[in-house]
Amino acid sequence: MLDLRAPTLPHELGEYLARADYKRDFRERRVALRNSASWKLERLQHFEEIGDASRDALRRGDWQGALRLFDARRDALVASAADDARRGSAFNRLRIVEEPLTPYVQWELHWLRLSAECGHHVRVLPASAVAASETEGMLPELTILGGRVLYRVVYTESGTPDGAMRFTDPETVGRWAAFISDAYATADDVRRYFTRVVEPLPPPQAA
Repeated sequence: MLDLRAPTLPHELGEYLARADYKRDFRERRVALRNSASWKLERLQHFEEIGDASRDALRRGDWQGALRLFDARRDALVASAADDARRGSAFNRLRIVEEPLTPYVQWELHWLRLSAECGHHVRVLPASAVAASETEGMLPELTILGGRVLYRVVYTESGTPDGAMRFTDPETVGRWAAFISDAYATADDVRRYFTRVVEPLPPPQAA
């Protein structure tokens, strides 16, 4: 387990952004980043992605089609990783996993492995490693851009995206960035995890 406990995230310090506003705000801020690290923490084990052809293929049970659609995006992944490197703005993604893997997470780990192969920074951490921080509930879904803004992504009960809470208080953002950074430092490279855990698995059931 990690020695540190996750910091608090006081709801009253945040500002709710509807999904379209969140996407626009996130995109504008990320494009403007220079020479600063960003962090993404993923904890939920099931999501309902919107407008993702590969996710739709998984729902239909077309596993090979889902993987082909991932591979078709390889060039775009390489380009985005190169752009991050040019701007000195690494985007570090930490995926918390529970085993046995849900169909969604098994599918997503194929995408994250491909992302890492294309130059993105992705690590995997077992849920047991953050148990000390989850005595009162699961860790939130967070993205931190450049140490200046934190988004707590909001989902419906079915796992559909529903906007985000935006936090800009420097102390709050800084504490969470430090927590995710420390957790990331203990995590496994997604490619090693994939070879050990994901590669031997049969195709997941439609989900």
